[in-house]
Amino acid sequence: MFQIHRQRRWVLPMLAALLAAGAGASYGYRQARDVADPPPEACDVSYQTDEEATTSVDQEPGSDEYRDLTPEEERVIVHKGTEMPFTGEYDDHFEAGIYTCRRCGAMLYRSADKFRAGCGWPAFDDEIRGAVRRVPDADGMRTEIVCAHCGGHLGHVFLGERLTPKDTRHCVNSISMLFVPEGEARYGTAYFAGGCFWGVEYWLERAPGVLSVVSGYMQGHVDNPCYEEVCRQDTGHAESVKVLYDPVRTNFEALAKLFFEIHDPTQVNRQGPDVGHSYRSGVYTVDEDQARVAQSLVAQLRKMGLDVATEVEPAKTFWPAEDYHQDYYQRKGSQPYCHMRRPIDWPQTPQD
Repeated sequence: MFQIHRQRRWVLPMLAALLAAGAGASYGYRQARDVADPPPEACDVSYQTDEEATTSVDQEPGSDEYRDLTPEEERVIVHKGTEMPFTGEYDDHFEAGIYTCRRCGAMLYRSADKFRAGCGWPAFDDEIRGAVRRVPDADGMRTEIVCAHCGGHLGHVFLGERLTPKDTRHCVNSISMLFVPEGEARYGTAYFAGGCFWGVEYWLERAPGVLSVVSGYMQGHVDNPCYEEVCRQDTGHAESVKVLYDPVRTNFEALAKLFFEIHDPTQVNRQGPDVGHSYRSGVYTVDEDQARVAQSLVAQLRKMGLDVATEVEPAKTFWPAEDYHQDYYQRKGSQPYCHMRRPIDWPQTPQD
């Protein structure tokens, strides 16, 4: 791939000749309404809910099995080749959805971050967090981008072109990606409660494979509660987070283990200085598999001598919290006051 010189668009016709001569290789997620979640009405809270989740890919979640590649796909993805400019199926493609790695299925880019660069290859000014890795190119000048999960070649990234406010262009081979239309892309979903949701959100959104974390309220009997209502401790709700994740890059067990490491599961109806039923510890499961994993982890902690107070229950309706609660520590530029990670020496399992 080549860097764009804004005043030198005449260079583009030269690219095909250069590439044909062997010039070396280079080069969105949406927030949708969850049909199971009700619309905002009470307390005049304005929010959007997201869609329940798991990726449509050709492999099982968490599997290391890769797709079989055609010779041309292998030339680009494995051997770091480049497709000819203006020939890729996604160059002029702007349908809403997710662009995934053609080899492993990991989610890479959101359609909302795609823009027209006029370079002959799909261009994005941002990637899904942690999905793309930057490495020095073999030519010693450019920066190559690869799938963080499988290492498949994607293209190159360029900075300083001032094509978008983010001043970044991921120049990606179409053949390195597979597009999943909006409504067909599915995500893994997990719900956790561990005291103040600010701290739980802070740690979980940094986990590999996590796409988004939303703070909110659940397991209570009041519809669409306000923060003030939950603080009265009579709604039955727990301050919780809803985690959407890419099941190719992570799984529920990995997230649940992290959850137990970032809070004290032995505290009853509190977490540090935050006291009350709304600050209880809980894992709220969406299916029997999640319930089995959560119960197993609780049992392992009890074998270690911990008097675990974490409740494991089927998830009820999740109500997103007010906007000012979302990404709290990121906006403040600070860190949690009562959540820190304490690694646990988990017993090895056959899956590990």
